[in-house]
Amino acid sequence: MKTVGYAAHNSDAEMVPYHFERRALRANDVAIEILFSGICHSDLHTVNGDWGPQPYPLVPGHEIVGRVIEVGSDVKNYKVGDNVGVGCMVDSCQECDQCHSHEEQYCRVGMTPTYGAPDRIDGTITQGGYSKHIVVREEFVLSIPDTLDMSKAAPILCAGITTFSPLRTWGVKEGSRVGVIGLGGLGHMAVKLAVAMGAEVTVLSRSNKKEADAKELGATGILASTDKDAMKKATASFDLIIDTVPVKHDVTVYAPLLDIDGTLVIVGQVGPMDEFMSVPMIMGRRRVAGSLIGGIKETQEVLDFCGQHNIHPECKIIRPDEVNDAFDVMAKGDISHRYVMDMSSLAVEG
Repeated sequence: MKTVGYAAHNSDAEMVPYHFERRALRANDVAIEILFSGICHSDLHTVNGDWGPQPYPLVPGHEIVGRVIEVGSDVKNYKVGDNVGVGCMVDSCQECDQCHSHEEQYCRVGMTPTYGAPDRIDGTITQGGYSKHIVVREEFVLSIPDTLDMSKAAPILCAGITTFSPLRTWGVKEGSRVGVIGLGGLGHMAVKLAVAMGAEVTVLSRSNKKEADAKELGATGILASTDKDAMKKATASFDLIIDTVPVKHDVTVYAPLLDIDGTLVIVGQVGPMDEFMSVPMIMGRRRVAGSLIGGIKETQEVLDFCGQHNIHPECKIIRPDEVNDAFDVMAKGDISHRYVMDMSSLAVEG
């Protein structure tokens, strides 16, 4: 299948149009015309080579929403015309204990990311959602509820599941006290989801300048980490803190905010962290943990949850040829929305 996308050809280059071919359908494959593709901060890191050498040319994108245009002979759950999504992975071994527990992101053999990794069968490099079409095995395709706005649903497949999974794992429910560090692309989704679960949510930030935004999302307000008196008063006032900061930082300042047996979960920074003091961990039996997206079952759960509660990411819709401008804005600092590309302007040659 001939298709077109936007690709990086090296770590210093801008994204440019790139014509390539998707594989012919296998018996368990679903072919999708991509309608909307979200832009994730991790796309920027990957393209820039921040997480190691990449197999250029590279088409990023793992927040994909589209429509089924063809199915393989063994596909049972999807038909032509269905609204579907694809998230951060497109395959796993399907045989290990983690895959059997619906935790494919922790596949013992290693899950196959949506872009930049060898296909398990033919070894070709996977290419992502900054493109007109994609072909994915049925088990990694998700249903988009009719109650979701297709143009805003794509970021749920990364930002949504990345924050939903730790909220579910650590049992957030009515009355839970949740802190969210940062109010960017991940943080604003963490707030919306935790509020919908019935939690009392507070945004943790360096200043109060986003307080109105936090309250509009349903948070009680902002706790400024630079306000020593306020931070001291908030000691032991959270059951769970979701840390969405995407750069190296110190978690020590936040640890005393956790109640006994509370947990701070890192979902933003992938890489080195500042050294932290163990004292608040030991004195309060507190924990620092990490979390990576969620399995396919849980990703479908967050899509359904968002559909039921009318939760949509804050999105700015752009054309694919504006992707480099979006990367520039993301590189300069935290933004409180997600960029989503309307892929309708992409045309396949011939």
